[in-house]
Amino acid sequence: MNSITATQISNVAYGFLCFIPIVGAILADSFFGSFNVVLLSSCVSLLDNVSWGLGFGISAVANLMALAILLVGFGFYRRLDVPRGGRSPFLELARVPIAALRKWWTSHYSHVSCGIGDYYYGGRHCLHAVIPEKRLRFFNRAALITEGDLAPDGTIAKSWRICTVQQLQDFKALIGVLSIWSSCILLSTPIAIQNNLTILQALTMDRHLGPHFKIPSSSMVVVVQISAAIFLILIDGVLVPAWRKLIGGSLTPLRRVGAGHVFVALAMMISALIESKRLHQLEREEVGMSALWLFPQLVMVGIGEALYFPGLTAFYYKKLPESLKSISAAMISMDIGIAYFLSTVIIDFVRKVTDWLPDDLNHGGLNYVYWMLVLLGVINFGYFLLCSMLYKKIPTL
Repeated sequence: MNSITATQISNVAYGFLCFIPIVGAILADSFFGSFNVVLLSSCVSLLDNVSWGLGFGISAVANLMALAILLVGFGFYRRLDVPRGGRSPFLELARVPIAALRKWWTSHYSHVSCGIGDYYYGGRHCLHAVIPEKRLRFFNRAALITEGDLAPDGTIAKSWRICTVQQLQDFKALIGVLSIWSSCILLSTPIAIQNNLTILQALTMDRHLGPHFKIPSSSMVVVVQISAAIFLILIDGVLVPAWRKLIGGSLTPLRRVGAGHVFVALAMMISALIESKRLHQLEREEVGMSALWLFPQLVMVGIGEALYFPGLTAFYYKKLPESLKSISAAMISMDIGIAYFLSTVIIDFVRKVTDWLPDDLNHGGLNYVYWMLVLLGVINFGYFLLCSMLYKKIPTL
């Protein structure tokens, strides 16, 4: 198996792994609750790692310790009711577009200004009831009361023909969040491509540290996690307080995500320049380039991750409906999973139409791949800015 194909298989496998948290989040929000899902996944992970080699043995011990800590705090957790009897939040949100489509014929809705009394609020008296906003107005008819929607006691007679105003607002909030979420898929894609290609780069470079130690090529990407951990502390401990003093206000989640876009694009630019330097030295038959030259691009990616991962987490958790809090954390994992699948498609496309990625990178044009990722990052950053500006114009969000 050639090296580039191996990276594609690795990306596909990792992409599938990233979708596992989504399954857990759906189970937590819809059926079992967060605690039970975490407890079950910890037990499964522990059983999966038992009786393997030393590396998996260490993972098993770490899982066992984490499970023990989780159980120790059991008495202190706040209990929340888990949806029962068809009250899955995903089904409730799905009722909105279906009910709106079934009422597309409601012609008077387009010409008459509807009041609070024309909408369904769940059969409860709402002191702060509001009329649904005009944004995505088509879906407002899903909460509009029409003949036959309600039983004589005020309850829903036909569940897929009407929804509450709260469900309508939650659905609109989800649509708004998905626009930001979509821009972050192409933010993770260059990182997914760089991770494996950096390993292949390191194999062609001098990885010695002193006369007796040689850095494993697959360990190079650990620099990203180390730098992310360091800069996460610096950002929260130094940058955020300085931002408040010098500029005023807070470093909002969207600003952090935007800064992450910039740093990832800069990382791809540095990657292109370093690869150009490596190929230039190879043409001049100079001594092998040190693998330490790969550190700057990896550190820049780490800074980007320290900015946009916490920013995305805070944004999703604040803006998604209360019923989808578990899936808010898993949406980043979905971003990464799709990015790894997309990276495989991009690499395959590049190999078919160019000669930039041969099995031997010394005879290719990896620098051009990185410049392509820079262009992709700039275009995606523009898309993110557009989504952010449109999102900020939403009055209720």
